[in-house]
Amino acid sequence: MPQQSPDRRTTGRRAPECRAPDPRGPDRRTTTRPTTVLTVTADSLVAADFAPRRKARGPRRKAPGPSRKSGAADSYRRLFTIPGTLAFTIGNLIARLPMGMFSISAVIMIAGARDSYALAGAVTATGLAATAVVAPWTARLVDRYGQARIAVPATAIAALGSLALLLCVRYGAPDWTLFAAYAATATTPNTGGMSRARWAHLLKGDPAGLHTANSFEQAADELCFMLGSVLAAFLCGTFFPEAGTLVGVVLLLTGVLLFASQRTTEPPVRGRPRTAAASPLRAPGMPPLLIGFLATGAVFGSMEVVTIAFADAQGHRSAAGVIIALQAAGSCAAGLLYGALKPPGPAERRYPWTLAAMAVLMSGPLLAAALTGSLLALAGALLVAGMATAPTMVTAMTLIQHRTPEGRLNEGMTLAVTGLLGGIAVGSAAGGWVVERVSAEAGYGVPVTAAAVALLISLTTARPAAR
Repeated sequence: MPQQSPDRRTTGRRAPECRAPDPRGPDRRTTTRPTTVLTVTADSLVAADFAPRRKARGPRRKAPGPSRKSGAADSYRRLFTIPGTLAFTIGNLIARLPMGMFSISAVIMIAGARDSYALAGAVTATGLAATAVVAPWTARLVDRYGQARIAVPATAIAALGSLALLLCVRYGAPDWTLFAAYAATATTPNTGGMSRARWAHLLKGDPAGLHTANSFEQAADELCFMLGSVLAAFLCGTFFPEAGTLVGVVLLLTGVLLFASQRTTEPPVRGRPRTAAASPLRAPGMPPLLIGFLATGAVFGSMEVVTIAFADAQGHRSAAGVIIALQAAGSCAAGLLYGALKPPGPAERRYPWTLAAMAVLMSGPLLAAALTGSLLALAGALLVAGMATAPTMVTAMTLIQHRTPEGRLNEGMTLAVTGLLGGIAVGSAAGGWVVERVSAEAGYGVPVTAAAVALLISLTTARPAAR
């Protein structure tokens, strides 16, 4: 009897026919023919696959990382491919717009009702001082208990303060009530800082993406300041003096509620630490950086006061708002471009260069005012000078994020904003003093001096750049 093949001993039936690949190509071979053969050797089962091999495909593209050749729009579009980022950004922009509305609305409202710009200025200055004291404590609570749990009630208190100010002005309450009401608005949370904290959490480990996000946030600051000032002046002048404050309150509450509702992008809550983390004020490299923010704020505060005085001296005080807005527009455009370029090198190395550029460009308005006395020339000089503002602020905020202790990022960035506010107050006073004692043209020397001081601080306290 002929010996059975291993296939018949094992399976009891004939093994599938082994067919070689069709030389005419895989497209001419039917897909129903068997291409796999099973056979048994002495101690193993072997499977042979004669299916035609397909050409290996290249590696999949990584998403959503942009290439070096991607344009500016791609750099910013990439930010909003992260789920939830578009929603919290829209809410934050709505909440941030009133930041450029409240002070102007308060000045118009108080000065119109009490016929005293001195009282209006004193009330807004009191609110600024109260914010400098209260804002870091609010930010510390945000870090400890979460953005949503603290930002919403803090915003409600600030909204009540603004409404109380409106009622006190409307119904002729004593002057001291104006100070008390406006001081209550100091609980307004730093919405820009909370937004930057979310980007730092979402883009952790992606320095290029974080640079773009910080640039976008700085451009948003400039845009909201510019639009908020114009909107407040329009509302108060077109409808009634209280219109700017009312609309600002509605926008603030709406924006914060929308922002806080986006819980998926909120940084994790650290809670009360067992061992207290180092205060951002004592973190290595933070004190000189915050002093630099103070000097940078003096640039902004003095430039605004001096520009108003210069336009008034030329007989065109109403044009001062438009000219100041041009500086913000230049900063906004430069911020977006700076975020798309992704300059090389660490932020520690770039920071002195940005301050040097700001010091040089801030001399443009001084020269334009002193040599030409023309508002048109001044407007062009301010547009160019503003282009150094955003890169400086973006780089400085990046350093704040790097140097702030973990779990206290909102507090660290709020301290930076507090430094800016203090600098704005000092710069406003210094600019007004020079304008009154010397001239409006000489007043433009104050922002140049403040920028030079900021540069000197950064050079004398520079830390080794991180690799």
